[in-house]
This record gives sequence, structure tokens and C-alpha cells, in this order.
Amino acid sequence: MRNYLFASGLFSAITSGIALLRGTRDAPITWRAVLAWLSWGITIVLAVGAIVDYRRDERGESVSYDSPVAPVQFKRAKKELKAELKAQRKADKA
Repeated sequence: MRNYLFASGLFSAITSGIALLRGTRDAPITWRAVLAWLSWGITIVLAVGAIVDYRRDERGESVSYDSPVAPVQFKRAKKELKAELKAQRKADKA
């Protein structure tokens, strides 16, 4: 699992969930509490999604365009294409 726990924000989401649990444990269920839990759930899903995208990137798989890893993959692909074209031009001259 390497550094996913700290790098992806999952640690922050878990600690905020613990704080939310402590804060709402004895309180009545209100619409604000429901929204707070919904917000926490969305945060967890986004953190897990980032972990999945990092894993896909490590394996060389493509990620969705709206992923935080997508710009890095785009830059890497552009750099690789440029190197390929340079090598091809060099081979054509020889």
C-alpha cells in the first residue's frame, strides 16, 4: 500500500470521520448531521478514487481525464512522443 495512506488524503478523511463521529454520537439526527456525513462519504470516495488512479498510473494504465494524475500522464506521453520522433528523424538521416 506504500504511501497511499498519507499521500492521497485518506488519512485526513479518516481522522475527520473520527471527529465527526465523536461530534455526532450523542446529538440528534438533523439535516445538518446528514449533510456532514454525506460530505464525509464523498471525501472518502474521492480519496479512494485518487488511490486507484495512482495505482493505475504506476501500472502504466491510462486514467480518466479529470483525474489528478491525468496531467502527469499527458506530460509523460508528450515527452515520450517527442523522444520517439527525434529518434525516428535520427534514423531517417542515417
